[in-house]
Amino acid sequence: MTSFHHEQHPMTRVDIATGMAFDEFVAALEKAVPPFDAPAIQRIVAQGGNWDEVRAAVTKNAPNELMIYAKIDANELLEVAGHRTRAIEYLIGNHVIAESMFRHEPKALLYAPLRMLVYSDADGNAIFTMDRPSDAFGSLGIAEVTKVGEGLDRKVVNVLRIAGVDAEQAFA
Repeated sequence: MTSFHHEQHPMTRVDIATGMAFDEFVAALEKAVPPFDAPAIQRIVAQGGNWDEVRAAVTKNAPNELMIYAKIDANELLEVAGHRTRAIEYLIGNHVIAESMFRHEPKALLYAPLRMLVYSDADGNAIFTMDRPSDAFGSLGIAEVTKVGEGLDRKVVNVLRIAGVDAEQAFA
């Protein structure tokens, strides 16, 4: 017999007007958050490696603790419909951090990696937006997972600082 459960939970979306031109902010963000090096992890797995080797590879890959798993350039998809607002969606995270939540609750992977959007305003400047990680992971009701979500808030603030945006107040 099929069963189900509904859980309503609040989310706080954080919208930050960066004051930076779209291309400038995207370049700074992608410099602060490098792409995920899948071949390095695949080599570890293929060679029968262990989790410590994965941790080391992730530390090397993500000096600011986060990496880009996917980038969806909506410009290519929506310009044909006549849209001029530029937009790029990112899936950004760290599978070592995700594992620290998954061990407590597999549903944490609903929110990991983090989903972020950068789009342009009328002046061509970048707006950064995402749901606050601490709310998403806190909704699972597990203290250890909530604490990791709060740490992810701080990691996002740090990455934005490195990219040239003061986001401390936005995540407070």
